[in-house]
Amino acid sequence: MRRGAAMTAANIHERRAVRLRLAFAAAGAVAVLFPIYWMIVTALSTPAELRGSRFSLWPAAANWENFIGPWSKFPYPTWILNSAVIAVSAVALTVVINLMAGYAFAKLRFPGRDVLFLLVLSTLMVPVQVVMVPQFHLVVDFGLLGSNWGVVLPRLAEAFGLFMARQFMMAVPDELLEAAQVDGSGQWRTFFKVVLPLCKPLIAVLVIFTFMWRWNEFAWPLIVLKDPESYTLQVGLLFLKNQYGQDYGALMAMSLVSMIPMLIVFALFQRHFVEGMARSGIK
Repeated sequence: MRRGAAMTAANIHERRAVRLRLAFAAAGAVAVLFPIYWMIVTALSTPAELRGSRFSLWPAAANWENFIGPWSKFPYPTWILNSAVIAVSAVALTVVINLMAGYAFAKLRFPGRDVLFLLVLSTLMVPVQVVMVPQFHLVVDFGLLGSNWGVVLPRLAEAFGLFMARQFMMAVPDELLEAAQVDGSGQWRTFFKVVLPLCKPLIAVLVIFTFMWRWNEFAWPLIVLKDPESYTLQVGLLFLKNQYGQDYGALMAMSLVSMIPMLIVFALFQRHFVEGMARSGIK
């Protein structure tokens, strides 16, 4: 009887613990999603509602003009296309470079490998703003000022992505590589035929992070791009601000539009995302 009472008490305690965890998870979800919800409310509100003193959790009527107006006043389709070209190009090149460099640092033996890797990691402590001036001079010297390549090329090598690739590939068994080399495979064939097929989770993580960074980048495209027709979407959002105020409704509406590509990329690669983060040693 005492044993049954103890089991009942344990079950009650376990149910309380589950309910507590669910309550904390629900509270965390509300805290994370509320800013996005408020963006939607702002995007659907009229200027009078935004300037008024009355607080409301939902507008009286959806004001779709905040979504339609900016498209007719500014070349947002062109800016979205520019952002997509820059982000996709950067993802393709950066992921390839990080994978190759990660493989070299993880599996190849050469003098100064560990020291060079630490030097690469040390660049993570350098603020991006510090290197913008020398990068700008390089862009000007190579005649890339005002072009998409001037935005993409200076940021091809990412120390964070290289670190993740190296940590992930360290877990690839050396026996697989030795077996491939015994069969006559060189380093290139071993990399493409043996290592890459095992790196789908890593590739998913690198694609998501790189696309997010390039799609949301603001300062560097603003510095490099000169023609308004070549601006990215994030730079184009500046046109919704003026000297005497801001059109918050339209700004939030176009900010919501700018989130859609990131959500699509995450939805496509999220299946491997958690595994890639866990196996790369990032907690």
